[in-house]
Amino acid sequence: MLKAGDTIAAIATASGAGGIGVVRVSGPLSQHIAAQVVGHCPSPRLAAYLPFYDAKQTLIDRGIAIYYQGPYSYTGEDVLELQAHGGTALMQLLLKRCIELGARQAEPGEFTRRAYLNDKIDLAQAEAVADVINASTAEAAHSAMRSLSGEFSNTINQVLTKLINLRIYVEACLDFPEEEIDFITQGKVAEKLSAIKYELDLVSEKAKQGSLLREGMQIVLVGQPNVGKSSLMNQLSGEDVSIVTPIAGTTRDPIKNNIQINGLPLNIIDTAGLRETNDEVEKIGIARTYRALENAQVAILLIDAAHGIGDDEKVVLTRLPQEITKIWVHNKIDTTAEPAKFIENAGEAHIYLSAKTGEGIELLKQHLLNIAGYQQNAEGVFMARARHLEALKHVDTHLGLAQKYVQQAEITAEELRLAQEALSTITGEFTPDDLLGEIFSKFCIGK
Repeated sequence: MLKAGDTIAAIATASGAGGIGVVRVSGPLSQHIAAQVVGHCPSPRLAAYLPFYDAKQTLIDRGIAIYYQGPYSYTGEDVLELQAHGGTALMQLLLKRCIELGARQAEPGEFTRRAYLNDKIDLAQAEAVADVINASTAEAAHSAMRSLSGEFSNTINQVLTKLINLRIYVEACLDFPEEEIDFITQGKVAEKLSAIKYELDLVSEKAKQGSLLREGMQIVLVGQPNVGKSSLMNQLSGEDVSIVTPIAGTTRDPIKNNIQINGLPLNIIDTAGLRETNDEVEKIGIARTYRALENAQVAILLIDAAHGIGDDEKVVLTRLPQEITKIWVHNKIDTTAEPAKFIENAGEAHIYLSAKTGEGIELLKQHLLNIAGYQQNAEGVFMARARHLEALKHVDTHLGLAQKYVQQAEITAEELRLAQEALSTITGEFTPDDLLGEIFSKFCIGK
C-alpha cells in the first residue's frame, strides 16, 4: 500500500550512463536527507554546488543540490533533487544513501500521482507528463505539451461549467411543477444544449487527432510470397528493415517498424507470405500473420499488378476481420508499364505502384492519412487517450438523450447529471482509485 506520508526517492533520469543523473526525493524527510548527504539543507529554490557523502562521510561525488519547500514544488511536498555525474553505479549509491536515511523506493509514476493528489495538476495533465516523455514525433510532443500546460483541461472545464449551469437551471424548474410557465422554452434549454453539444464535438475532434498522434495506426502488410511486401516495407520506412530476395518465403517472422508520415506515427508489420506450405517454420509465420491482423486497423493487401486479384487473395479475404480497413496495392507496375494511380472500386481503394522504384508510394501515404482522418498542423490538438475518447462519447450520448427528451425536465436533468459525471472523469474530479492505480502504474519510475 502506498502511504501519502512516506518520503519517496528514485533516480529520475533514464537508465544507463550519462553526463548528468538526478536522484529525486519527495516527502517530509527531504530536509533531513539533504542535511545528511550534503551537510545542510540548501536555501529553497537555490542551486548549491556541494559534496555528496555516504554514511561513513566518504565522498560519493560533487554536484548540484536543490531544495523545493512544499507546497511550491512539483509534488506539492518538500522535494530534494541531487544532480551528479550520471554514472550507473554513482546514481545507485546516491539512491541507496537516501533510502538509508528513511526514504523508500518510489513506485512508477508516484511523484506525478502525488502532484495530482496535492492539486498541483489535474488527471489529464498528469497523463500528459507520460505522453510528453513518450512522444514519438514532434507533432505528438507539441500536442502533449498543450495538454500538460492545461489547454485540454481548461477547454473541458469551460464546457463543464456550461453543462453544470444548465443542469442547475433544469433542476430548479422541477421545483415549480404547478406553475403555468414553460421554463424549458423560456430558458432556451434546447438552444443551450445544442451549443454545448457543438462545443463538445469540436473538443472531440481535436482529441481524436491527439489520440492518433499518441497511438498511431496499426498496419499489416498481407499477400502471397514474393509479391513485394518487404520492398514496400522498406519504401515506407525509408531504410532496409526487411530482407528482400527473389526466394519465396524469405520473411518468416512478422517484422515490426515504427515510421511517421507527416507527423502521424504508423506501426507497420511485414508478415510471412500467405500460401499453402509443408514447411513447419513457415506455417508458424503464417499463423502469426493472422494473429497480427486481429489487432490491426488497416490491412494492405499486396498483389502482382500483372495478375490481379485471384483465388488465393479471395481466400485471404475470408479470414480478415470484418471491421478492418482494406487497401489493395497492385505492385510491380514497373514490369507492366502502367502508371501510378488511385482507383476506388465498390468502396475499396486500389493503388497501383512500384515498391521497387517508389513510384506511387505517395498515393499510398496520402490515402493512409485520409483513412486516419489526420490533419497535419491542426490547431489546438490535445494529446488524448482512449479513456478520454470514451468519456467524450458517453457525454455525447447523454446530451443526445437530453435533447430528445428536452420537454421532460426530470429526464433532461438526469441525463445532464450523467453527462457531467462522465466529463468530470477526464480531469479526475470523479475518478475511482483503481483507475488511478492503472494510469500511474504505466509511468516510468522517478516521474
